[in-house]
Amino acid sequence: MPVIEIVFARLHAGGKFDKAGGGAYSFSGGLHGVGVSVTNALSKRMEVTVWRDAAVHRIAFAGGEVATPLASQPAERGERRSGTRVRCWPDPKYFDSPTIPQAELAQLLRSKAVLLPGVKVALVDEKSGRRQSWHYAAGLRDYLSESLAALSGAEPVIPLFEGEQSIGAGHDTFAEGEGAHWVVAWTEEGGLLRESYVNLIPTSAGGTHESGLREGLFAAVKGFIELHNLQPKGVKLLPEDVFARASFVLSARVLDPQFQGQIKERLNSRDALRLVSSMARPQLELWLNQHVEHGRKLAELVIRQAQARSRAAQKVEKKKSSGVAVLPGKLTDCESTDIARNELFLVEGDSAGGSAKMGRDKEFRAILPLRGKVLNTWEAERDRLFANNEIHDIAVAIGVDPHEAGAEPDLSNLRYGRVCILSDADVDGAHIQVLLLTLFFRHFPVLLERGHVYVARPPLYRVDVPAQGKRPLRKLYCLDDGELRHVEDKLRKEGVREGGWAISRFKGLGEMNAEQLWETTMNPDTRRMLKVSFGEVDPAGTRERFTMLMGKGEAAARRAWLGERGNEAEVDI
Repeated sequence: MPVIEIVFARLHAGGKFDKAGGGAYSFSGGLHGVGVSVTNALSKRMEVTVWRDAAVHRIAFAGGEVATPLASQPAERGERRSGTRVRCWPDPKYFDSPTIPQAELAQLLRSKAVLLPGVKVALVDEKSGRRQSWHYAAGLRDYLSESLAALSGAEPVIPLFEGEQSIGAGHDTFAEGEGAHWVVAWTEEGGLLRESYVNLIPTSAGGTHESGLREGLFAAVKGFIELHNLQPKGVKLLPEDVFARASFVLSARVLDPQFQGQIKERLNSRDALRLVSSMARPQLELWLNQHVEHGRKLAELVIRQAQARSRAAQKVEKKKSSGVAVLPGKLTDCESTDIARNELFLVEGDSAGGSAKMGRDKEFRAILPLRGKVLNTWEAERDRLFANNEIHDIAVAIGVDPHEAGAEPDLSNLRYGRVCILSDADVDGAHIQVLLLTLFFRHFPVLLERGHVYVARPPLYRVDVPAQGKRPLRKLYCLDDGELRHVEDKLRKEGVREGGWAISRFKGLGEMNAEQLWETTMNPDTRRMLKVSFGEVDPAGTRERFTMLMGKGEAAARRAWLGERGNEAEVDI
């Protein structure tokens, strides 16, 4: 079978799997080799033409199957064309609308021109005759300057800070070719532009590469301010003070990226944080100390942001100073009163609670350990809720009284912007999650509607990889069996001897020490955290589902539902 037919008509095929070959796909946006195959399957017709080796090669598909086999013919005399053209006609029966969203397509094509300096990208609508083209000779810098001018016209406080770096051969931690390119601008007013990409794929929800840029810039600016004694007494700098007025475009190259979700909107690769941070910090430190006047202007902007944040927090404290209930004794509270940053972790078990207390950032993170499984509150009367000590402590710690759906509760005493459920990565832990989500959905619905409730996802496995040459001992964490298989495949490609690594399965959070718990579930830059919100099922449908699953008199309905849907569960018993 010709290679072109394999790539377009078979799943899990393509050049991106040859990471060690040093080819064009060493840093690929594709992960699984299904994108173009699925596009083919959803098309009435797809035509592929390849110009190479002084010949023209053509093949056509219909519904994912070969319609016209591959045929080749010599190119016209003197023609030295090379490249590939793909034309597809989407099949209307698979789509709600035959109209391609032009705004999204234009934004995607424009980003390719931005990330590939000097390349001209054109979008032609043959029906309307409309034509758009993009060309950025200076790439990211031209794009950021043009976008800021269109957003607000505000001039940057200091010249644009641009940096780029790639990893060379033989590095201890990162693969050859990994790296990043960024441009950052600070403005005093107006709109902000923040865009990031991984291997030319737009990451609209950010991720660890953005966290690395933020961490590197903050460390460099903080170091400059301390070196020149510019920090006023009583002012504490935080990363958001440096980032509050920053616009940036960031493009990272990562060998084996891990994304959140199928559309790759957020990068989850933990190594990307250290990769970008280790490159951005020294370059900005050097630039600031070479241009001290610019550094002082940036320091003034950052300090003003810190002072404004501090004043806003003090206003909140005065508003909340009266009528606060006595907090539960087992609550380990945080120091800050900044609701936007404060987090409360509801932790399963006292032993895990102890590790969480030691491993947390005590300024912004509070810990409330829970003993055993919380009461099923779906049919509990509101005036009887506080008879249960665990629920009483949760309500008092959060600072919000139980309420009905559609009510307007008093949130002026809300003490945490995020309430995070942290339980074991097993069946019992999932049960505790469900009981707590039942409590919030039934008796604290406004917290869910406004995005205050989250579920932390601790890893199930730890993989210990022995030292290899200059590369030190590594500890890798995996969320589930799928990630474990991915990590093992990656280790084999790196040349680690089969069976040379050790796999440990966590029986629960109590087995994790403070450092492990911080790195995997509490550090905002590396943790996995899911916001709880309504998905495919609307609030009314969700209420019906909860009644069937949690109601005392719904045993028959549950049995019928399990009989119908039980085969879909992957239960780890």
